[in-house]
Amino acid sequence: MKKIAPTSRSGRFDRGPAEEVARFSESISFDWRLWRHDIAGSQAHARMLRKIGVLSASELKAILRGLDAIAADIAAGRLRWDPALEDVHMNIESALSKRVPAGAKLHTARSRNDQVALDIRLWLRDELNALREDVRNLQRALVGLASRNADVPIPGYTHLQRAQPVFFAHHLLAYVEMLERDSSRLVDCRERMNECPLGSGALAGSTLPLDREFVAVELGFVDAAGRPRVTQNSMDAVCDRDFMIEFCAAAALIAVHLSRLSEDVILWFSSEFGFIRIDDAYTTGSSLMPQKKNPDVAELTRGKTGRVVGNLVSLLTLLKGLPMTYNRDLQEDKERLFDTTDTIRACVRLMGGMMEKVTVREDRCRAAAADSTLLATDLADYLVKKGMPFRKAHHVVGLVVGRCEKTGKGLHELSASEFRSLDPAFGADVCSTFDLARALSRRNVIGAPGARQVRKQLARWSKLLRG
Repeated sequence: MKKIAPTSRSGRFDRGPAEEVARFSESISFDWRLWRHDIAGSQAHARMLRKIGVLSASELKAILRGLDAIAADIAAGRLRWDPALEDVHMNIESALSKRVPAGAKLHTARSRNDQVALDIRLWLRDELNALREDVRNLQRALVGLASRNADVPIPGYTHLQRAQPVFFAHHLLAYVEMLERDSSRLVDCRERMNECPLGSGALAGSTLPLDREFVAVELGFVDAAGRPRVTQNSMDAVCDRDFMIEFCAAAALIAVHLSRLSEDVILWFSSEFGFIRIDDAYTTGSSLMPQKKNPDVAELTRGKTGRVVGNLVSLLTLLKGLPMTYNRDLQEDKERLFDTTDTIRACVRLMGGMMEKVTVREDRCRAAAADSTLLATDLADYLVKKGMPFRKAHHVVGLVVGRCEKTGKGLHELSASEFRSLDPAFGADVCSTFDLARALSRRNVIGAPGARQVRKQLARWSKLLRG
Protein backbone atom coordinates (compact mmCIF):
# COMPACT_ATOMS: atom_id res chain seq x y z
CA MET A 1 0.00 0.00 0.00
CA LYS A 2 1.32 3.44 -0.90
CA LYS A 3 2.26 5.45 2.17
CA ILE A 4 0.49 8.81 2.40
CA ALA A 5 2.53 11.57 3.96
CA PRO A 6 0.65 13.38 6.73
CA THR A 7 -0.59 16.83 5.78
CA SER A 8 -3.13 19.23 7.16
CA ARG A 9 -5.46 18.21 4.31
CA SER A 10 -7.49 15.01 4.39
CA GLY A 11 -9.35 12.96 1.83
CA ARG A 12 -11.92 15.74 1.83
CA PHE A 13 -9.85 17.65 -0.76
CA ASP A 14 -9.27 16.69 -4.40
CA ARG A 15 -5.99 18.61 -4.61
CA GLY A 16 -3.58 20.65 -2.55
CA PRO A 17 -3.67 24.40 -2.05
CA ALA A 18 -2.51 26.82 -4.71
CA GLU A 19 1.20 27.60 -4.50
CA GLU A 20 0.64 31.16 -3.37
CA VAL A 21 -1.82 29.95 -0.71
CA ALA A 22 0.75 27.48 0.58
CA ARG A 23 3.35 30.25 0.80
CA PHE A 24 0.86 32.57 2.46
CA SER A 25 -0.24 30.05 5.08
CA GLU A 26 3.02 28.31 6.08
CA SER A 27 4.41 28.97 9.53
CA ILE A 28 7.46 26.70 9.57
CA SER A 29 9.63 29.71 8.73
CA PHE A 30 9.12 30.91 12.31
CA ASP A 31 7.49 28.17 14.40
CA TRP A 32 10.41 25.78 13.83
CA ARG A 33 11.83 27.10 17.08
CA LEU A 34 9.13 25.17 18.97
CA TRP A 35 10.69 21.86 17.90
CA ARG A 36 12.15 20.83 21.27
CA HIS A 37 8.85 21.42 23.00
CA ASP A 38 6.86 19.78 20.22
CA ILE A 39 8.98 16.66 20.57
CA ALA A 40 8.71 16.69 24.36
CA GLY A 41 4.93 16.99 24.09
CA SER A 42 4.78 14.18 21.53
CA GLN A 43 6.83 11.87 23.73
CA ALA A 44 4.59 12.52 26.73
CA HIS A 45 1.52 11.98 24.55
CA ALA A 46 2.98 8.70 23.25
CA ARG A 47 3.61 7.45 26.78
CA MET A 48 0.02 8.28 27.66
CA LEU A 49 -1.26 6.43 24.56
CA ARG A 50 0.72 3.41 25.71
CA LYS A 51 -0.80 3.73 29.18
CA ILE A 52 -4.35 3.58 27.80
CA GLY A 53 -3.55 0.76 25.39
CA VAL A 54 -3.47 2.57 22.04
CA LEU A 55 0.24 1.83 21.55
CA SER A 56 2.09 -1.37 22.30
CA ALA A 57 5.32 -1.35 24.28
CA SER A 58 7.35 -1.92 21.12
CA GLU A 59 5.52 0.85 19.26
CA LEU A 60 6.15 3.30 22.10
CA LYS A 61 9.82 2.38 22.17
CA ALA A 62 10.13 2.90 18.42
CA ILE A 63 8.32 6.25 18.54
CA LEU A 64 10.44 7.57 21.42
CA ARG A 65 13.64 6.50 19.66
CA GLY A 66 12.45 8.01 16.42
CA LEU A 67 11.67 11.33 18.07
CA ASP A 68 15.06 11.34 19.82
CA ALA A 69 16.75 10.76 16.46
CA ILE A 70 14.77 13.60 14.88
CA ALA A 71 15.75 15.89 17.77
CA ALA A 72 19.40 15.01 17.18
CA ASP A 73 19.05 15.74 13.46
CA ILE A 74 17.40 19.10 14.11
CA ALA A 75 20.03 20.09 16.67
CA ALA A 76 22.76 19.17 14.17
CA GLY A 77 21.04 21.04 11.32
CA ARG A 78 20.44 17.88 9.30
CA LEU A 79 16.64 18.08 9.06
CA ARG A 80 15.32 20.19 6.20
CA TRP A 81 12.16 22.04 7.09
CA ASP A 82 9.59 21.64 4.32
CA PRO A 83 7.23 24.63 3.82
CA ALA A 84 4.80 22.30 2.00
CA LEU A 85 4.14 20.66 5.37
CA GLU A 86 3.17 24.06 6.77
CA ASP A 87 4.35 23.94 10.36
CA VAL A 88 6.70 22.40 12.90
CA HIS A 89 4.13 19.80 13.97
CA MET A 90 3.59 18.33 10.49
CA ASN A 91 7.30 18.45 9.67
CA ILE A 92 8.19 16.40 12.73
CA GLU A 93 5.28 14.01 12.31
CA SER A 94 6.18 13.46 8.65
CA ALA A 95 9.82 12.78 9.55
CA LEU A 96 8.71 10.33 12.23
CA SER A 97 6.25 8.46 9.98
CA LYS A 98 8.96 7.94 7.38
CA ARG A 99 11.21 6.33 10.00
CA VAL A 100 8.71 4.57 12.26
CA PRO A 101 5.49 2.99 10.91
CA ALA A 102 3.86 3.35 14.32
CA GLY A 103 4.39 7.08 14.02
CA ALA A 104 1.08 7.23 12.16
CA LYS A 105 -0.64 6.45 15.48
CA LEU A 106 0.93 9.33 17.35
CA HIS A 107 -1.71 11.86 16.35
CA THR A 108 -4.46 9.76 17.93
CA ALA A 109 -6.73 11.95 20.09
CA ARG A 110 -4.64 15.00 19.32
CA SER A 111 -5.16 18.07 17.13
CA ARG A 112 -2.72 20.69 16.02
CA ASN A 113 -5.00 23.03 17.97
CA ASP A 114 -4.16 21.58 21.37
CA GLN A 115 -0.67 20.64 20.20
CA VAL A 116 0.36 24.22 19.42
CA ALA A 117 -1.33 25.46 22.61
CA LEU A 118 0.88 23.02 24.50
CA ASP A 119 4.07 23.84 22.60
CA ILE A 120 3.74 27.58 23.16
CA ARG A 121 3.14 27.12 26.88
CA LEU A 122 6.18 24.86 27.20
CA TRP A 123 8.37 27.21 25.15
CA LEU A 124 7.21 30.37 26.91
CA ARG A 125 7.57 28.76 30.32
CA ASP A 126 11.27 28.18 29.62
CA GLU A 127 11.77 31.67 28.17
CA LEU A 128 9.99 33.27 31.10
CA ASN A 129 12.24 31.45 33.57
CA ALA A 130 15.29 32.62 31.64
CA LEU A 131 13.99 36.20 31.51
CA ARG A 132 13.51 36.23 35.27
CA GLU A 133 17.17 35.30 35.68
CA ASP A 134 18.14 38.03 33.19
CA VAL A 135 16.19 40.54 35.29
CA ARG A 136 17.91 39.26 38.43
CA ASN A 137 21.31 39.80 36.82
CA LEU A 138 20.38 43.36 35.89
CA GLN A 139 19.28 43.99 39.47
CA ARG A 140 22.61 42.62 40.70
CA ALA A 141 24.46 44.95 38.32
CA LEU A 142 22.51 47.97 39.58
CA VAL A 143 23.02 47.04 43.24
CA GLY A 144 26.71 46.48 42.57
CA LEU A 145 27.10 49.90 40.96
CA ALA A 146 25.11 51.49 43.78
CA SER A 147 27.24 49.78 46.44
CA ARG A 148 30.46 50.99 44.84
CA ASN A 149 29.15 54.57 44.97
CA ALA A 150 27.04 54.47 48.11
CA ASP A 151 28.13 57.88 49.41
CA VAL A 152 28.02 59.84 46.13
CA PRO A 153 25.32 62.56 46.14
CA ILE A 154 23.53 63.83 43.04
CA PRO A 155 20.60 66.18 42.47
CA GLY A 156 17.22 64.49 42.37
CA TYR A 157 15.00 65.89 39.63
CA THR A 158 11.36 66.62 39.01
CA HIS A 159 10.32 67.99 35.62
CA LEU A 160 14.01 67.48 34.78
CA GLN A 161 14.74 70.45 37.08
CA ARG A 162 16.99 70.15 40.11
CA ALA A 163 14.79 69.43 43.10
CA GLN A 164 16.37 67.85 46.20
CA PRO A 165 19.62 65.97 46.92
CA VAL A 166 19.72 62.17 46.91
CA PHE A 167 22.42 59.58 46.79
CA PHE A 168 23.27 58.12 43.39
CA ALA A 169 22.71 54.71 44.97
CA HIS A 170 19.17 55.67 45.99
CA HIS A 171 18.39 56.63 42.40
CA LEU A 172 19.63 53.27 41.11
CA LEU A 173 17.71 51.36 43.76
CA ALA A 174 14.50 52.89 42.44
CA TYR A 175 15.02 50.82 39.28
CA VAL A 176 15.79 47.74 41.35
CA GLU A 177 12.37 48.15 42.96
CA MET A 178 10.71 48.52 39.55
CA LEU A 179 12.42 45.38 38.28
CA GLU A 180 11.33 43.46 41.36
CA ARG A 181 7.71 44.24 40.54
CA ASP A 182 8.42 43.11 36.99
CA SER A 183 9.82 39.85 38.28
CA SER A 184 6.78 39.24 40.46
CA ARG A 185 4.51 39.83 37.47
CA LEU A 186 6.43 37.17 35.57
CA VAL A 187 5.90 34.77 38.47
CA ASP A 188 2.16 35.46 38.38
CA CYS A 189 2.11 34.98 34.62
CA ARG A 190 3.89 31.64 34.89
CA GLU A 191 1.43 30.45 37.50
CA ARG A 192 -1.57 31.04 35.25
CA MET A 193 0.27 29.70 32.21
CA ASN A 194 1.20 26.44 33.87
CA GLU A 195 -1.82 24.36 32.88
CA CYS A 196 -1.68 21.55 30.33
CA PRO A 197 -4.08 21.93 27.37
CA LEU A 198 -3.20 18.63 25.65
CA GLY A 199 -6.19 16.32 25.43
CA SER A 200 -8.55 19.10 24.40
CA GLY A 201 -8.35 17.95 20.79
CA ALA A 202 -9.59 20.32 18.12
CA LEU A 203 -12.14 21.76 20.56
CA ALA A 204 -14.19 18.89 22.05
CA GLY A 205 -11.73 16.50 23.66
CA SER A 206 -11.82 12.82 22.70
CA THR A 207 -13.98 9.73 23.09
CA LEU A 208 -10.86 7.78 24.09
CA PRO A 209 -10.05 7.44 27.81
CA LEU A 210 -7.17 9.91 27.81
CA ASP A 211 -5.17 10.42 30.99
CA ARG A 212 -4.60 14.14 30.80
CA GLU A 213 -3.23 14.37 34.31
CA PHE A 214 -0.54 11.81 33.45
CA VAL A 215 0.62 14.01 30.56
CA ALA A 216 0.53 17.09 32.78
CA VAL A 217 2.85 15.49 35.34
CA GLU A 218 5.16 14.24 32.58
CA LEU A 219 5.56 17.79 31.28
CA GLY A 220 5.82 19.57 34.63
CA PHE A 221 2.36 21.13 34.69
CA VAL A 222 2.02 20.72 38.44
CA ASP A 223 1.31 22.87 41.47
CA ALA A 224 3.61 23.43 44.43
CA ALA A 225 2.54 20.09 45.91
CA GLY A 226 3.24 18.20 42.66
CA ARG A 227 -0.43 17.80 41.76
CA PRO A 228 -1.27 17.91 38.03
CA ARG A 229 -2.78 21.05 36.55
CA VAL A 230 -4.87 20.71 33.38
CA THR A 231 -7.17 23.12 31.57
CA GLN A 232 -10.83 22.66 32.49
CA ASN A 233 -12.60 23.66 29.28
CA SER A 234 -11.58 22.19 25.94
CA MET A 235 -12.89 25.12 23.90
CA ASP A 236 -11.08 27.69 26.01
CA ALA A 237 -7.91 25.60 26.06
CA VAL A 238 -7.34 25.63 22.29
CA CYS A 239 -8.03 29.32 21.75
CA ASP A 240 -6.66 30.76 25.00
CA ARG A 241 -3.83 33.19 24.36
CA ASP A 242 -4.34 35.21 27.53
CA PHE A 243 -1.07 33.91 28.93
CA MET A 244 0.77 35.24 25.88
CA ILE A 245 -0.83 38.65 26.23
CA GLU A 246 -0.12 38.68 29.94
CA PHE A 247 3.53 37.88 29.26
CA CYS A 248 3.77 40.50 26.51
CA ALA A 249 2.17 43.06 28.83
CA ALA A 250 4.70 42.24 31.54
CA ALA A 251 7.48 42.44 28.95
CA ALA A 252 6.17 45.80 27.73
CA LEU A 253 6.33 47.18 31.26
CA ILE A 254 9.87 45.84 31.66
CA ALA A 255 10.73 47.57 28.39
CA VAL A 256 9.23 50.83 29.67
CA HIS A 257 11.33 50.57 32.83
CA LEU A 258 14.44 49.88 30.78
CA SER A 259 13.61 52.86 28.59
CA ARG A 260 13.39 55.12 31.62
CA LEU A 261 16.70 53.80 32.92
CA SER A 262 18.19 54.31 29.46
CA GLU A 263 17.02 57.91 29.43
CA ASP A 264 18.74 58.56 32.76
CA VAL A 265 21.90 56.89 31.52
CA ILE A 266 21.85 58.97 28.34
CA LEU A 267 21.43 62.18 30.34
CA TRP A 268 24.08 61.25 32.90
CA PHE A 269 26.52 60.37 30.09
CA SER A 270 26.03 63.68 28.27
CA SER A 271 28.62 66.43 28.55
CA GLU A 272 26.04 68.65 30.22
CA PHE A 273 25.65 66.20 33.13
CA GLY A 274 28.86 64.19 32.96
CA PHE A 275 27.91 62.00 35.93
CA ILE A 276 29.07 58.68 34.44
CA ARG A 277 31.40 57.03 31.98
CA ILE A 278 30.25 54.05 29.89
CA ASP A 279 32.73 51.39 28.85
CA ASP A 280 33.79 51.50 25.20
CA ALA A 281 32.28 48.04 24.66
CA TYR A 282 28.79 49.55 25.05
CA THR A 283 29.25 52.71 22.99
CA THR A 284 29.91 53.62 19.35
CA GLY A 285 31.53 56.47 17.49
CA SER A 286 30.49 58.75 14.67
CA SER A 287 31.22 58.18 10.98
CA LEU A 288 31.99 61.90 10.68
CA MET A 289 32.86 63.38 14.07
CA PRO A 290 35.93 61.71 15.58
CA GLN A 291 35.34 62.99 19.11
CA LYS A 292 31.94 61.33 19.51
CA LYS A 293 31.20 58.49 21.93
CA ASN A 294 27.53 57.61 21.75
CA PRO A 295 25.45 55.59 24.27
CA ASP A 296 23.96 53.37 21.56
CA VAL A 297 22.97 50.45 23.79
CA ALA A 298 20.86 52.76 25.95
CA GLU A 299 19.40 54.50 22.90
CA LEU A 300 18.53 51.25 21.14
CA THR A 301 16.96 49.87 24.31
CA ARG A 302 14.86 53.01 24.58
CA GLY A 303 13.89 52.65 20.92
CA LYS A 304 13.01 48.97 21.10
CA THR A 305 10.43 49.71 23.77
CA GLY A 306 8.07 50.87 21.02
CA ARG A 307 8.52 47.54 19.29
CA VAL A 308 7.65 45.54 22.41
CA VAL A 309 4.63 47.72 23.17
CA GLY A 310 3.55 47.39 19.53
CA ASN A 311 3.65 43.60 19.74
CA LEU A 312 1.32 43.72 22.73
CA VAL A 313 -1.14 45.93 20.87
CA SER A 314 -0.92 43.63 17.85
CA LEU A 315 -1.84 40.58 19.95
CA LEU A 316 -4.72 42.36 21.63
CA THR A 317 -6.05 43.47 18.26
CA LEU A 318 -5.61 39.95 16.85
CA LEU A 319 -7.82 38.42 19.53
CA LYS A 320 -10.47 41.06 19.99
CA GLY A 321 -12.96 39.78 17.39
CA LEU A 322 -12.31 36.03 17.29
CA PRO A 323 -15.22 33.68 17.93
CA MET A 324 -14.73 30.37 19.71
CA THR A 325 -12.59 28.35 19.21
CA TYR A 326 -9.47 28.02 17.07
CA ASN A 327 -9.22 30.33 14.07
CA ARG A 328 -6.30 30.51 11.67
CA ASP A 329 -5.77 34.12 12.71
CA LEU A 330 -4.02 32.69 15.75
CA GLN A 331 -1.08 31.69 13.58
CA GLU A 332 -0.15 35.37 13.72
CA ASP A 333 0.45 35.23 17.46
CA LYS A 334 3.81 33.49 17.44
CA GLU A 335 5.91 36.03 15.54
CA ARG A 336 4.78 38.78 17.91
CA LEU A 337 5.52 36.58 20.92
CA PHE A 338 8.90 35.46 19.59
CA ASP A 339 9.93 39.00 18.75
CA THR A 340 8.90 40.31 22.16
CA THR A 341 10.79 37.55 23.94
CA ASP A 342 13.94 37.94 21.87
CA THR A 343 13.88 41.72 22.14
CA ILE A 344 13.22 42.04 25.86
CA ARG A 345 15.76 39.40 26.81
CA ALA A 346 18.45 41.04 24.67
CA CYS A 347 17.69 44.46 26.14
CA VAL A 348 17.78 43.21 29.74
CA ARG A 349 21.04 41.30 29.20
CA LEU A 350 22.79 44.20 27.47
CA MET A 351 21.60 46.73 30.00
CA GLY A 352 22.95 44.52 32.77
CA GLY A 353 26.28 44.17 31.03
CA MET A 354 26.52 47.91 30.44
CA MET A 355 25.66 48.85 34.03
CA GLU A 356 28.35 46.51 35.34
CA LYS A 357 30.90 48.55 33.34
CA VAL A 358 29.63 52.03 34.23
CA THR A 359 31.94 54.20 36.33
CA VAL A 360 30.72 57.22 38.28
CA ARG A 361 32.44 60.59 38.02
CA GLU A 362 32.19 61.50 41.68
CA ASP A 363 33.59 65.00 41.25
CA ARG A 364 30.90 65.95 38.72
CA CYS A 365 28.17 64.43 40.87
CA ARG A 366 29.30 66.25 44.01
CA ALA A 367 29.64 69.54 42.14
CA ALA A 368 26.04 69.29 40.92
CA ALA A 369 24.76 68.23 44.33
CA ALA A 370 26.49 71.23 45.93
CA ASP A 371 23.84 73.53 44.43
CA SER A 372 22.32 75.01 47.61
CA THR A 373 18.90 75.54 45.98
CA LEU A 374 18.47 71.76 46.35
CA LEU A 375 18.04 72.48 50.08
CA ALA A 376 15.27 75.07 49.70
CA THR A 377 12.74 72.57 51.06
CA ASP A 378 15.04 71.90 54.01
CA LEU A 379 15.00 75.65 54.64
CA ALA A 380 11.19 75.56 54.75
CA ASP A 381 11.39 72.62 57.18
CA TYR A 382 13.74 74.73 59.32
CA LEU A 383 11.00 77.36 59.63
CA VAL A 384 8.38 74.70 60.36
CA LYS A 385 10.50 73.53 63.28
CA LYS A 386 10.43 77.14 64.50
CA GLY A 387 6.61 76.87 64.61
CA MET A 388 5.75 78.47 61.27
CA PRO A 389 2.90 76.86 59.21
CA PHE A 390 4.33 75.12 56.16
CA ARG A 391 2.38 77.22 53.65
CA LYS A 392 3.80 80.41 55.13
CA ALA A 393 7.28 78.82 55.28
CA HIS A 394 6.97 77.88 51.62
CA HIS A 395 6.12 81.50 50.79
CA VAL A 396 8.99 82.89 52.84
CA VAL A 397 11.56 80.60 51.26
CA GLY A 398 10.19 81.62 47.88
CA LEU A 399 11.04 85.21 48.80
CA VAL A 400 14.54 84.09 49.80
CA VAL A 401 15.07 82.31 46.48
CA GLY A 402 13.80 85.40 44.65
CA ARG A 403 16.31 87.57 46.53
CA CYS A 404 19.11 85.17 45.52
CA GLU A 405 18.11 85.29 41.89
CA LYS A 406 18.17 89.09 41.93
CA THR A 407 21.52 89.33 43.70
CA GLY A 408 23.20 86.42 41.94
CA LYS A 409 23.95 84.67 45.20
CA GLY A 410 23.41 81.10 46.24
CA LEU A 411 21.23 80.32 49.24
CA HIS A 412 24.31 79.31 51.19
CA GLU A 413 25.92 82.67 50.46
CA LEU A 414 23.30 84.75 52.25
CA SER A 415 24.17 85.93 55.75
CA ALA A 416 21.98 85.34 58.77
CA SER A 417 21.09 89.03 58.78
CA GLU A 418 19.97 88.85 55.15
CA PHE A 419 17.71 85.93 56.05
CA ARG A 420 16.27 87.85 59.02
CA SER A 421 15.60 90.87 56.83
CA LEU A 422 13.09 88.70 54.98
CA ASP A 423 11.56 87.10 58.08
CA PRO A 424 12.49 87.41 61.76
CA ALA A 425 11.89 83.68 62.31
CA PHE A 426 15.31 82.96 60.84
CA GLY A 427 17.89 82.51 63.56
CA ALA A 428 21.67 82.64 63.69
CA ASP A 429 21.79 78.90 63.01
CA VAL A 430 20.05 79.16 59.61
CA CYS A 431 23.29 78.78 57.64
CA SER A 432 23.82 75.29 59.03
CA THR A 433 20.87 74.18 56.91
CA PHE A 434 23.15 74.12 53.88
CA ASP A 435 25.50 71.43 55.11
CA LEU A 436 24.77 68.75 52.47
CA ALA A 437 26.05 65.78 54.46
CA ARG A 438 23.99 66.79 57.47
CA ALA A 439 20.94 67.42 55.29
CA LEU A 440 21.16 63.96 53.76
CA SER A 441 21.72 62.34 57.15
CA ARG A 442 18.40 63.78 58.35
CA ARG A 443 16.43 61.90 55.69
CA ASN A 444 15.81 58.75 57.72
CA VAL A 445 12.16 58.03 57.06
CA ILE A 446 11.68 54.51 55.65
CA GLY A 447 12.29 54.70 51.90
CA ALA A 448 14.06 58.07 52.08
CA PRO A 449 17.52 58.75 50.58
CA GLY A 450 19.35 59.25 53.88
CA ALA A 451 22.71 57.57 54.31
CA ARG A 452 21.46 55.12 56.94
CA GLN A 453 18.41 54.14 54.88
CA VAL A 454 20.45 53.72 51.69
CA ARG A 455 22.94 51.45 53.46
CA LYS A 456 20.06 49.45 54.87
CA GLN A 457 18.47 49.03 51.44
CA LEU A 458 21.77 48.07 49.83
CA ALA A 459 22.26 45.38 52.46
CA ARG A 460 18.69 44.14 51.96
CA TRP A 461 19.03 43.89 48.20
CA SER A 462 22.48 42.34 48.34
CA LYS A 463 21.03 39.59 50.53
CA LEU A 464 17.92 39.10 48.37
CA LEU A 465 19.94 38.86 45.15
CA ARG A 466 22.70 36.66 46.52
CA GLY A 467 23.17 33.33 44.75
